[in-house]
Amino acid sequence: MKDLTFDLEGRKKLMSGIEKISRAVKSTLGPLGKTVIIESSEHTRGLTITKDGVTVAKSIDLEDPVENLAVRMVREAAERTATSAGDGTTTAIVLTEAMVSKGMELLTDKMNATEFVKEIKTMSDGISERLRRRSKRVTGARLKDVATISANNDKELGRLIAEVYSKVGKDGVVTVEKSDAAQTYYEVTNGIKIDRGYVSRLFINNHKNDECILDDVYILCTDLEINSILNIENILKPIINQNKSLLIIGTCSQNMVNTLGANVIKSGLKLCSIIPPQFGYKTKELMSDIALSVGGKYFSESTGDDLSLIELEDLGHAKRVIVSSTGTVIVRDGSQSGQVQERIEELKQVLDQSTDKAFLKERIASLSGGVGVVYVGGNSDIEQKERYDRVDDAVCAVQSALDEGILPGGGIALAWEAICLSGDDPVTELMRSVLLSPLRQIHTNGGLVADIDLIGQSYGMDLKSGKMGNMFQMGVIDPTKVTRNALRNATSVACTILSTNAIINYKRG
Repeated sequence: MKDLTFDLEGRKKLMSGIEKISRAVKSTLGPLGKTVIIESSEHTRGLTITKDGVTVAKSIDLEDPVENLAVRMVREAAERTATSAGDGTTTAIVLTEAMVSKGMELLTDKMNATEFVKEIKTMSDGISERLRRRSKRVTGARLKDVATISANNDKELGRLIAEVYSKVGKDGVVTVEKSDAAQTYYEVTNGIKIDRGYVSRLFINNHKNDECILDDVYILCTDLEINSILNIENILKPIINQNKSLLIIGTCSQNMVNTLGANVIKSGLKLCSIIPPQFGYKTKELMSDIALSVGGKYFSESTGDDLSLIELEDLGHAKRVIVSSTGTVIVRDGSQSGQVQERIEELKQVLDQSTDKAFLKERIASLSGGVGVVYVGGNSDIEQKERYDRVDDAVCAVQSALDEGILPGGGIALAWEAICLSGDDPVTELMRSVLLSPLRQIHTNGGLVADIDLIGQSYGMDLKSGKMGNMFQMGVIDPTKVTRNALRNATSVACTILSTNAIINYKRG
């Protein structure tokens, strides 16, 4: 059986749900934000203490079905922001609440709701583009500031994360793991990053980050389509018997994917499949590089290889593989082999004469790129979990800053856009209120009231020290990618809710 809710009544219930999730999450925003205690059987010893917005959002499930629909939609905005930029989940929720609340206040029966929502999206896109143009490139010193702020102003964690990135280089990858000790430290190893994710969510075994993590991994590289489990029976049996893991970099039929996924779910096997990177001749070149890098053989149709003859010795091997929906990181066993170094030198020699320099640089980066692992420790499971969330956010924030640059932090970047808006039409009034909401919430969490008249393009307050000044010079900065994605995803969810006239949901009880 299902219930129906219409028009204003439905939107009010949705707003009620948004207010509840927002109240729980937005208290964590900013340097003086508070922590949240969550009880759940999925968390360490039944509870967790965190300032991570997406962790808080994921834990909320309301009794009222319509309110809970709103919670799920807002959570989607937060998760999208976390997935695309790695941070900014709390900001996305604050923006969503402000946009829906102000939108419902301004949207009257006499107005065209479709046109109203369309204008909001247009203005939001324009603001996002202006933020991109105002973005500043990241220097080494500022990387530390980004990491420190995202780690809840922990200077030691900020320094450590900045060091990792300085060692792995621009083409490197940084991941986060829990340490067996109380100390937090890092290691840098050789690794490979592939811009291909898992082909099925059935392979996910780390549900917090929607990742498949495999340790002690055999790797099969092939451009031959695998249609049946029988194609790889020779290698699958010994891998399963040894309790090892297998990553397939190759095309699998849908039946094959379903079979592998079913074995992961039902039998707990450690398997994952991704499709080969790039297209055409580029695929063969990159696959050959990957196979060489992990010490395996590339099984290719062009060389007449037959998968039925494959042996365990033909596979590559890695210490760890981390597969997300969008990419794969392979952490190699040890130092690069002489063959890998030879290929890197060969590629460098032909780089100047090549007509496709970008692709050759990609291959060189793939072969030589480093992987940094931050091991997070703690004196208790609860402390470790809380610190892990902060380090994970900080690592993602630094990567976002490297991707798109930085903006003044503390809500100043969005607040300045609000100040620059001209006009008194409903959409401008809405966006002005929305863009000021993160700044106001950050000050509220610090027990202060934001004075908008004191805000400049890069001028504002560092709440940690209580001083006014240039946000860049004070080290209070945000990754541009995080800010833009938070605004974009908040707009998407808010506009969906504002244009809703009917809600159909399952009855509970």
